[in-house]
Amino acid sequence: MTTKVNVLVTAAGSIVGQGIAKCLRLANKRKDGPVTYRVVAADMSAQAAGLYRSDLGLLVPPASSQDYIDMIIRICTEQNIKAIFVGSDEELMPISGERKLIESKTGAFPITNPTTVLSTALDKWKTFEFLNKNNLPCAKSSLPENQEELIQEFGFPLVVKPRQGHGSLHIYVVNNKDEIKDAVAAIQQAGWLPVVQEYLEGEDTEFTSGVTVDKSGKYAMSSISIRRTLKGGQTYKAFIDDFKDIRKSAEETALKLGGIGPINVQSRLIKGESKIFEINPRFSATCPLRAIAGVNEPDIIFRNTVLGEDIKIENYQKFVCLRYWNELYVPYSNYQEMSNTKRIENSDAFIPDYF
Repeated sequence: MTTKVNVLVTAAGSIVGQGIAKCLRLANKRKDGPVTYRVVAADMSAQAAGLYRSDLGLLVPPASSQDYIDMIIRICTEQNIKAIFVGSDEELMPISGERKLIESKTGAFPITNPTTVLSTALDKWKTFEFLNKNNLPCAKSSLPENQEELIQEFGFPLVVKPRQGHGSLHIYVVNNKDEIKDAVAAIQQAGWLPVVQEYLEGEDTEFTSGVTVDKSGKYAMSSISIRRTLKGGQTYKAFIDDFKDIRKSAEETALKLGGIGPINVQSRLIKGESKIFEINPRFSATCPLRAIAGVNEPDIIFRNTVLGEDIKIENYQKFVCLRYWNELYVPYSNYQEMSNTKRIENSDAFIPDYF
């Protein structure tokens, strides 16, 4: 028997939010599946593509707004939402922090990691402290005031990046102390705190590994590793293979961190060792690639946390994924409806089958 459920996907204009929606749509295509998803998408902009590819698209205030959580609660109540999939880093802490309030008022389950996990993984300095304390191989890091130790150990180049940032924004490869100073100043001017990190060589040795942790926090339901080529900070070409040692390292990291739900571990293979340089405590923008390979992380976590299924996936298919630009065409009347009424249901937007 198939259970039909309403779920909310936030940040429908982001590559992560759209990736989650793709996974849920893919889950709907299987025969005799345990659940069928009606996707309600939310975003702060009427120009978010995911609003027009969902069953219902809704405009919401930004996560920094005092009205944000009230709007999330209202949507969950009105649409009988069973689970909230978070599509942006900025929304993780607000929703996780109000988990009990959202659940008590709406019955919807926010699919986010605990706030303790978020506070560590969303801060790259705290991430390094966690990895170092647990003897997990990682890129050595320091705060700017202690950069001399890093310079003496590794020399140049080094990496300077925001502690709280994501993607490739304000990431600098520096070759001397003056460049460190300039990078630190640029990051601080943008309103962030900087961290200095060991430079890990090898553009073709970067991996993104996804782990889904059971609701008990005691075991990994699935893990999958992708060797990737980046463009603009996002996975552009993906090589999905077994990579057992990389996956084992990611699983160990996710469990020691105390993750519950989705954990993504970014690493580079240096002299046969997977050295971690970042942990993302959320779904990955590559989750639809993983779903095609047989590891549908949003579906796995929903079925485990909401439906109570015990799930363990050991194997997946191997692929090479080559990403490319595509276009979504939205009738102007649909765009005006979204802009004026802040909602669109069963949009007429389409993607031509021309490639």
